[in-house]
Amino acid sequence: MKKFNLFNEIIIVNKKELLSAINTQKEFGINIKGEIVTPPFTNKEILIYQGKHTPAQTNALMPSKAPSLTEILGDKYQIVEDDERVLIKAFSNWQALIKINTPRASYDDTTGDGVSEFSNTELEDIGWNATEFNITYRELVEVLEEKCEGTLLCIEQEEPSYQFSGLGFLADDKEAKETLFNYCQEKIKKIMQEDPLYAKEKLSDDEEEAAEFFAVI
Repeated sequence: MKKFNLFNEIIIVNKKELLSAINTQKEFGINIKGEIVTPPFTNKEILIYQGKHTPAQTNALMPSKAPSLTEILGDKYQIVEDDERVLIKAFSNWQALIKINTPRASYDDTTGDGVSEFSNTELEDIGWNATEFNITYRELVEVLEEKCEGTLLCIEQEEPSYQFSGLGFLADDKEAKETLFNYCQEKIKKIMQEDPLYAKEKLSDDEEEAAEFFAVI
């Protein structure tokens, strides 16, 4: 998986397309590629903005000036207009982006507790059964991030102190399922061969059920 670190990334949007979306006064989004997208958003779409612009009411006696893009999108965005481009940095709006993107994410790694489940049912079945052999969700996520295609939307910085928070978006759930299942199957086989506490005859009912799930007994 590739990291998309909002501390470092600048999203480039076509100014004409952005203004057109704003002027519709309808909801739209800006994804991490700088594309303008409209609802319903596709599965695993990753947005750095979601909302709509409702102009302030005016009258002939008190005409209002056109609002700036910062006023329209929000003051937590850093915006620079460069001819026909709009350059956006979105890391300061991270808390809002978690809420916007979590419904489409494969897993949530934004809390101090770490990843606790997968949104995909088949991946969650793997994660749940793997815990019977002390294989953690953290371990499974590291496997996914190393071996599978996808994007990790995150804020990550080293200084002044390390900070990380992220949402994972797997490109192919089938690939992820096969990768995790094979990883867990091989690891559980090894555990049962090398750890006497996990010998077949000593397995609890839940451990035996998990071993059967991974086809190791």
